[in-house]
Amino acid sequence: MSFCTVFQLCRRPLFAVALTGSALATLPLFAQDAVDLGTIVLEGTGASPISGGTGYSVQTTATGIKSGVPVTEVPQATGVVTSQELEDRDPVQIEDALAYVPGVVASPWGVDDRYDQFLIRGFDLGTSGIYRDGLLNKAMNFTGFKIDPYMVQRIDVLKGPSSVLYGSNDAAGMINIITKRPEFEPFTEARVSYGSHNTVEFGLDTGGSNADKTLAWRFTGLTRNGANAIKGSQDDRDLLAFGLTYAPTDRTSITFLAHWQQDNLTANSFMPVAGEDYDAALGALPDSFTNAQHPWNKFATKQASIGWQAEHAFSDNLKLRQNFRLARQSTSYDHLYFNGMILPDYTPSADSMNFAAFAVEEVGRTAALDTQLEYKSTFGEAENTVNFGIDLSRREVSGTMGWDNSYQVPISDPSYDFPVTMPGIYQDQTTTIEEKGIYVQDHLRLSNGVTVTAGLRRSWVENSVVDHLAGTSSTQNDSATTGMIGATWDLGNGFVPYASYAESFTTNIGTTFDGAQYDPTKGSQYEIGVRYAPIGTQLQFAAALFDITKSNVLTSDPDHPNFSIQTGEVRHRGLELEARGKLTEQFSLVAGYTHLDAKITKSNDGDAGNRTPLVPRNQASIWADYAFAGRAEGLSLGGGLRYVDQSWGDTANTRSVDSYLLADVALRYEKDGYSTAFGVTNLFDKDYAATCDASVGCIRGEGREITLTLAKKF
Repeated sequence: MSFCTVFQLCRRPLFAVALTGSALATLPLFAQDAVDLGTIVLEGTGASPISGGTGYSVQTTATGIKSGVPVTEVPQATGVVTSQELEDRDPVQIEDALAYVPGVVASPWGVDDRYDQFLIRGFDLGTSGIYRDGLLNKAMNFTGFKIDPYMVQRIDVLKGPSSVLYGSNDAAGMINIITKRPEFEPFTEARVSYGSHNTVEFGLDTGGSNADKTLAWRFTGLTRNGANAIKGSQDDRDLLAFGLTYAPTDRTSITFLAHWQQDNLTANSFMPVAGEDYDAALGALPDSFTNAQHPWNKFATKQASIGWQAEHAFSDNLKLRQNFRLARQSTSYDHLYFNGMILPDYTPSADSMNFAAFAVEEVGRTAALDTQLEYKSTFGEAENTVNFGIDLSRREVSGTMGWDNSYQVPISDPSYDFPVTMPGIYQDQTTTIEEKGIYVQDHLRLSNGVTVTAGLRRSWVENSVVDHLAGTSSTQNDSATTGMIGATWDLGNGFVPYASYAESFTTNIGTTFDGAQYDPTKGSQYEIGVRYAPIGTQLQFAAALFDITKSNVLTSDPDHPNFSIQTGEVRHRGLELEARGKLTEQFSLVAGYTHLDAKITKSNDGDAGNRTPLVPRNQASIWADYAFAGRAEGLSLGGGLRYVDQSWGDTANTRSVDSYLLADVALRYEKDGYSTAFGVTNLFDKDYAATCDASVGCIRGEGREITLTLAKKF
């Protein structure tokens, strides 16, 4: 079977220009005679912009400035989850790994294993703000390309608009997940864990290199069989990931990354609440029903990806980089879910719940290419780095959907003891999104400690839909120009203040009542802040004030209720505080606080002046870890608290969601290459609602989860 047959993406010459016939062609590049560049740091040190960091801190990043710079020179707030944090907290999902990042609300949709979901600065990115190794990893429809933390060495969170570097993206920012890379020193780790709901997991991470250190490889494998708190749920995964780095000289390196993954997961489950969604006299629904699902439900996926990250220096001043990835996922999804206190004809029901059977069979494919040419120069004592890039992406999802809302369940005697038949298909279509972008980013470092960063991008997006049932097709073309400018100033005593302005855009599909195509939603952010790293320590402090406005937001057309117009606007203003690193040789911490003033400033729905739904006004977290010395050396104890303030479940602010405080703990012991880890999230098994909706009740947050892990390093 050919490569093109497996991924079915070779039928269109999307990347032909970028891969052949120009100075940007890198495939023949690696066969050329080598020239001397200087050391390329591939892995393991805090100085590398993609390394796992040192302890709870990192020094550099390539997420906010693609050429790679110290974090203090990025004029936007940037959060990082290091490899040490990932090891200490051992998160099951990416969203769990983000739980202690200021400005991020993890798992806003509660127990939902299908995707990694989060808010950044109050904006619900869902799954549309995830990138992997600098390339988009966004969901399309129900294709989510979920990433397992075991194949991750670091997570960067760029807060605020990022469209100059990454194209169509929300004003909130983006998550960049850095995959584990090959190392040039041999290593092996094997692990086994057992946790709540009879969850068993085995993992293996191993790698090595050839004798002359020009070729390194890494293999990561994981298999898990388990469930979550929902009765009848599944949390199963099989994962194989492989990396190969070839670095024949100090000027040239290429890393190939591939993975295969198979999941059987569980969807979320909204449930009505007595006294809010129906008459309290009927009594609360029993836990045996609310913590269960119909046996018909399933969420089964298979995904695979392959790509490379390449770099070659023509001279000390001129460098070429290219990142590329192909990915494919098939999804088979059946879900019987609560559809409201209504009857099948949509009339209100006082004593029975309507359930709808929803079925999806689809295949999603993505291809992404980012080619960058970097040029460094000096002006007197100033250093300048300009990065010119061209990126192209193509996303396609094709499949069918079925729906049937004929199922009624009485409040007085709720049960899933009834058959569900496959619903009739109401949609069969193929959606394709192609995006092209040209961008330039300039980073000027002056001798007085000031850096100035500026960027500009032009993007073109084409959305096309083929309706296989109706035999019709439609296409929408959008374009946008976005920019950013910012500055930092190293005062020489550990203090680095900064200021910036940045823009973003996202496309809107459809037309107004008059037939005019919707324009992209625009985002803009003003941000000022300061970073402080006390000299001679591994501590980092940061504070940021920001003001984000999203305009051209769709809101209801008062003259034509079935249509929308673009007069909506949302504004989020806030403060973020963060502290991270080592207080002493034994004591490390990550602490943060966020205050958000999130408002709908313009709307035709009567919601102007209300708070944006899902957004807590205040949020705080702290995680501390203590490594014992002396006779107890090898023993470490970690613990954390996470507080999320009250929020609203709808734009009308009629459904309130209570605040909650959660506690986590982790106990580890290491000796002679062996380690034992005991972790608990939501230690006191707090029963809370992650969010609620005015029409379909509330969805529970994740309850207590316990995991015991045994590992051996060779």
